[in-house]
Amino acid sequence: KASLLLYKKINKEKNTMTDKNATFFFFQGSTCAFTERVLRNYSFRTGLYSKGNLSLSALSSPHLVHVRERIRINGWPISKQLFTKYFWEAYERLEDTKDVSGGTMPFYFQFLTLLAFHVFLKEHVDLAVVEVGIGGQYDCTNIIRKPWVCGITSLGFDHCSLLGDTIEKIAWQKAGIFKPGVPAFTVRQQPGPLRVLQHRAEEIGCPLWVCPDLDQYEAMVGPLSLGLAGRHQRSNAQLALQLSNSWLQRHEEEERGGISKKHCGKHQKRMGKSYFEASFSLQETEWLGRNQTLRRGSVTYYLDGAHNTDSMEACVLWFRQEMLQRHQTQYDNDTAVKLSNLKMVMHEGLNKSPRIKILLFNTTGERDPAALLRLLLPCQFDYALFCPNITEAPTGSTAHHSISVCAQQMLGRCRENQSCWQSLNATEPINHHHCHLLSSSVSHSLVFPCIFSALQWIRWRKEFAPAGSLSSSRIPPQPAELPNRLREAGQVSVLVTGSLYLVGGVLKHLEPLLDS
Repeated sequence: KASLLLYKKINKEKNTMTDKNATFFFFQGSTCAFTERVLRNYSFRTGLYSKGNLSLSALSSPHLVHVRERIRINGWPISKQLFTKYFWEAYERLEDTKDVSGGTMPFYFQFLTLLAFHVFLKEHVDLAVVEVGIGGQYDCTNIIRKPWVCGITSLGFDHCSLLGDTIEKIAWQKAGIFKPGVPAFTVRQQPGPLRVLQHRAEEIGCPLWVCPDLDQYEAMVGPLSLGLAGRHQRSNAQLALQLSNSWLQRHEEEERGGISKKHCGKHQKRMGKSYFEASFSLQETEWLGRNQTLRRGSVTYYLDGAHNTDSMEACVLWFRQEMLQRHQTQYDNDTAVKLSNLKMVMHEGLNKSPRIKILLFNTTGERDPAALLRLLLPCQFDYALFCPNITEAPTGSTAHHSISVCAQQMLGRCRENQSCWQSLNATEPINHHHCHLLSSSVSHSLVFPCIFSALQWIRWRKEFAPAGSLSSSRIPPQPAELPNRLREAGQVSVLVTGSLYLVGGVLKHLEPLLDS
């Protein structure tokens, strides 16, 4: 109710987001990304509000590099000028009327939600895609009284202190987005939570369907290639197809009935697009920080912001498949070289540089690091690096006392994660013989004060980083300080996971242009 009141303060006109715009509610950003891409390819002007970094007009949380990622129009973050303009419009209206709400202003995520809706209205989007922040029933995004369609992805354990300690309790919270008469879709769920969703849908008067498997679509159009890697993305894609198709059908019906005269005929030719065209949209979908691969010389970074057990299982499966595929590719290349130039193989191939795998990990909040790290054991990492979600550590001369204290607390969490990793690997106790590291051990697990120092340790093995991507004020570690196997490695694979904030900090260094 508070969110709705604040929303009406910003937009004094009737609740147009309910009547004129289509709003989807999702619980996983990759489904938002798939759906947005499908509908954008129909030439609709799109708006999106989401927890993750997406390719549509979106509000995403947490953002990876800059806050404007959270609000996107047609796949692009809004400009600094637009963000500043709409920010102050919303802020000033709320400030002028805050006495009605007891003299308080909305909190951070609530304000960004209102700001996103304000932007979508002012920018005249054809539809808005909304991802709920946490849960559904009491989330601040849940103020649209009559969205056009709702969707719930595969349910898992996350935010248990807020949503409940059983999957059934979480399902009840998620079903809070259902609205009377509004079609809703979900994917295959466990029997218990599915019964909860069905019961709540019946209580609310919401028609609920379980999406058919993607295999049925492939029977019609052939094998689908998804832009987002990972087996788990198939259920997200099948949900996206149903959601986008549901909206397109209703939009076409309203155009034919003359309800939406302003846009009559604008998209009608495109309504006949089949799933053949939609399959290309799925292939074109991108999402930074999820199943993302970046190559920098001999180092390949695998970025995935997995932060609960379900998403971590999917991340591990994706990473192991990538390693197998890379190994097979390398084997095929080596075989080709042997057949074409045996002398070269004898000269170089017999002295192959080692390949190593590195884990860069952090986790925050109430999440259990042991549960996540245990899932990562099958990847058989040569080194495990732990660092807080700080891009660069504050220096002694400039660091504010409170910042330094906070940084030390985060470092303490990283040391706990390292100890957990060592226990899972049944390693020897920590020792402190490397002066440039905060801690190290015979298990090859290291703790760094910030993201920059961890990347620096990885990248200064052989090559210098591109100008501008790393701080020039830092001194790289001397070659003698690096393990011989790391310095001599021909290929290094680095999995960055456990936290979207960590992934965002790494991207800020590896892709500095993202900040602009």
